[in-house]
Amino acid sequence: MLMIEILPDKCDFCGCCVGVCPEDAIELKEAEIRIIEDLCTNCSKCVWSCPFETLKFNKKETVRVSSES
Repeated sequence: MLMIEILPDKCDFCGCCVGVCPEDAIELKEAEIRIIEDLCTNCSKCVWSCPFETLKFNKKETVRVSSES
């Protein structure tokens, strides 16, 4: 499960996160940032490298609730 959250409004596309990602799991394309979930290991190096706090480590797991009728 991907635990890194992107806050795209804060990104200035400097590429700091791309340079520190050991899995090459971050793409910057045409003013868009994307984490490739299949490659990301949630190491959080990108989070700590970002000077704009664009990326944050979300420790909460997503809980899916199903309702029965």
